[in-house]
Amino acid sequence: MNQISQFPFANFQDRLNVENIRSNITTVGSKLQSLKSPQEFFDFRRISKPENFGEIQSRVSYNLSYFSANYLSIIGLLSIYALVTNLLLLFVLVFFIGGVYGINRLPDGEIRSPFGTLNSSQLYTGLFMISIPLGFLASPISTMMWLIGASGVTVLGHASLMDKPIETAFESV
Repeated sequence: MNQISQFPFANFQDRLNVENIRSNITTVGSKLQSLKSPQEFFDFRRISKPENFGEIQSRVSYNLSYFSANYLSIIGLLSIYALVTNLLLLFVLVFFIGGVYGINRLPDGEIRSPFGTLNSSQLYTGLFMISIPLGFLASPISTMMWLIGASGVTVLGHASLMDKPIETAFESV
């Protein structure tokens, strides 16, 4: 019975402390500072058809590192779009995360009701019994497949069509 209380969610509150959130925000902030300008990201003069597969590989490897912050922001926006268009999945995620947070915030790990006292393992079981069937109804696998496909086409399409700057041709010499 004690092993149930050692479920991975037991450390959830430790990971969700103010210091970790601040460090994650500063990491995201520093990543956002490396965003390239829209004029550089959408430079239509540099778009060209690659001549062979080797050139595609070269362009993709260069552009993935050079525009990584832009590509991550595109994937983030596509993720938000996927959640907004699948409201049941958004509700299930908010319900589950809020439930875990609420259970972790209980002062003595149990809740008293007129029907009896429920400990944290019983509350987690109830949360899972509600979240898992709702999660299956929300079709998270098809949403993830759409997100992977849309992100892959967008990012790899841009990275393979965007030619490297002329300055990089002289760097390898």
